[in-house]
Amino acid sequence: MVRLLGPQDRLLATVERNHPQVEMHVRGNEITLSGEPDQVASARRLVEELLLMVRNGQDLTPVEVTSSARILESDGTRSPSDLLGQAIVSARGKSVRPKTAGQKEYVDAIDENTIVFGIGPAGTGKTYLAMAKAVQALQRKEVERIILTRPAVEAGERLGYLPGTLTDKIDPYLRPLYDALNEMMDPEIVPKLLAVGTIEVAPLAYMRGRTLNNSFIVLDEAQNTTPEQMKMFLTRLGFGSKMVVTGDITQVDLPTGTSGLRVVSRILDRIDDIHFAELTSADVVRHTLVGQIVDAYTKFDQLQMAKQAKQNNR
Repeated sequence: MVRLLGPQDRLLATVERNHPQVEMHVRGNEITLSGEPDQVASARRLVEELLLMVRNGQDLTPVEVTSSARILESDGTRSPSDLLGQAIVSARGKSVRPKTAGQKEYVDAIDENTIVFGIGPAGTGKTYLAMAKAVQALQRKEVERIILTRPAVEAGERLGYLPGTLTDKIDPYLRPLYDALNEMMDPEIVPKLLAVGTIEVAPLAYMRGRTLNNSFIVLDEAQNTTPEQMKMFLTRLGFGSKMVVTGDITQVDLPTGTSGLRVVSRILDRIDDIHFAELTSADVVRHTLVGQIVDAYTKFDQLQMAKQAKQNNR
């Protein structure tokens, strides 16, 4: 019951927010629901699904509660405990698993396609889940190595001539990838795999001229690639390999030119074995404010575009 309700009954409060017309009372190991019959039935189904997750050893957060409520509301035949309960990788007592229906569809698309584009706002787990699938593929011996790459583009700041070797200079750009690796694998094993080349973390420029066979390749921050760089990267694909390209087209840091991620969907849209997964603010798994911030910026951008279009038509 403690795991179901959460610290300070936080999870129960989330259930109540999703069913405001239902009164919930907890006494001992019993939860009593009262209200309109259809509303009570909906709330009961949600509580039963959450209870299944807890019994399966899943640690719940408000994100899982809200996602489960959305899944049941949109399609009552789907089971949130089945959709969100399957772990991708487990390390040090923690499991990485999809937390929303959109994330589950994204993970399934990676299994079913050779190239997958994960496009969505910050906090939707695009890169994190892609790296989890890469680690899973390596552990299952489906691939021989993992290659993680991203363009070395500054996010609106001029970092100047950083001291140290070339590795020291590019390391800050790649640090988020190292951090995620250390969360999903034993930190003592990661340096050894990096040393022998089983895992490679490198800037996008290092991909030119290579053919990547039997590899799981993840391109992060793809919105900061040019169309030429995107073409170069995608044509590195070799036999027995998978590619996942992640990015947020609303956060382009390129000083000039068009983002390769913006144009690639129009170029490759109808090719089989290539999938475009669109994640939204509903898939944000960071602080609840992040989803609201994403929505606010989206509305602001739409208003600005409407104003610009109105001015152009005068």
